[in-house]
Amino acid sequence: MGIEQKQGKTIRGMYRTIIVISTLIIIIAIIGLYFFNNEESNSNDESYVDISDQNRDKIENGIHLRTGLIANKGLTTVINNCTSCHSAELIIQNRLTRDGWAQTIDWMQETQNLWDLGENEEIIIDYLVTNYPIRKKGRRSVLKNVEWYTLNK
Repeated sequence: MGIEQKQGKTIRGMYRTIIVISTLIIIIAIIGLYFFNNEESNSNDESYVDISDQNRDKIENGIHLRTGLIANKGLTTVINNCTSCHSAELIIQNRLTRDGWAQTIDWMQETQNLWDLGENEEIIIDYLVTNYPIRKKGRRSVLKNVEWYTLNK
């Protein structure tokens, strides 16, 4: 063998050694990151947020914060009977007449397994009609305080 061949084998051997060492370092780094991240996520699972009962029924500016419903007579009855099955957002977005709310409750009792509300039905309907009545307005409000100009041709 010539000197050039020996040098070539030596260089190839060094490259192989470098590749093996680099691969091992990368594998060890990946394993280390995996275990390090798992330890961090496990420690986060142990933390908790204290939700006190005082904040559950907090009302600000006439709005029940947890549900977004208007704070008025009958609010607790509505929360207890309505929000156990659906979001308060469904109440807020639907604005109906007294008959409309009564028909909706009847429909829920017939098709959605809503229990008999008894005396609470009148309390709930009164609350809904008072706070979420039907709005008689079009697509948008009429523009007010707009200074119109004449378009010249």
